[in-house]
Amino acid sequence: MNTKSKIILALLVVVVYACATNPFTGKKSLDLISNNQIFSSSFQQYGQFLNENKVITGTTDALRVKNVGEKIKKAAETYLKSVGQEDYLKDYRWEYNLVEDPAVNAWCMPGGKIVFYTGILPVCQDDAGIATVMGHEVAHALLNHGKSRMQTAMGLQLGEQIVGIATANQSALTQQAVALAYTGIGQFGVMLPFSRGDETEADEIGLLLMALAGYNPDNAVSFWQRMAANSGGAAPPQWMSTHPSNTTRINNIQKLIPGVKQQASKFGITFQ
Repeated sequence: MNTKSKIILALLVVVVYACATNPFTGKKSLDLISNNQIFSSSFQQYGQFLNENKVITGTTDALRVKNVGEKIKKAAETYLKSVGQEDYLKDYRWEYNLVEDPAVNAWCMPGGKIVFYTGILPVCQDDAGIATVMGHEVAHALLNHGKSRMQTAMGLQLGEQIVGIATANQSALTQQAVALAYTGIGQFGVMLPFSRGDETEADEIGLLLMALAGYNPDNAVSFWQRMAANSGGAAPPQWMSTHPSNTTRINNIQKLIPGVKQQASKFGITFQ
């Protein structure tokens, strides 16, 4: 075994043992990069984005975004306290900013840095709609999806190295064919389904957070129906997309709502 092979083997051993359990899902995932490393870069990039874009402050809409964000954050704290994980959020630095942009979008960076574009507010319509989006975005942060994407990409790069070693004695044409096949498998068999899985997971935890914040999760169905209508039906085939189709997402949410309401009832929160 040459030196390069030994290094890759050592990295594989690290990957196998470097795992952490998420308190919201109970699932184990890779934990190769510390929050401090990711959050520091995330906070810097978020600050730069705010400096380069028009942040709306002091308006009714801006205050609504911040108020709903705080309620969702407190809901996360309530849940974490119930499972004895109060320290889970110690490195998070929550911010909720409304930015002038016609895009129907919102996003969250690692560590709790959230942006709502003004273009999504008409689709939200009310605080329950904002809570649907906010819960979903906060869930991405709590589930460390940004870190997971980075680590999955690292794993695919490691796989490329292994494929290269395995085909080193093959013809150049064979090496090229195998490399292209691996890239296709990585994209459509790993990264895209992984992203769709993230979205579905964030929908579920987001529903729980909005329910614990006092918002009826039934409102999430109405929101996503409005999003579907807003999109005009234009979307790539689901297997080529990083998000579930609108129909799949709505069906999944409808199935999740009864369980979410049952969980919320354990915290003394009920909905008609």
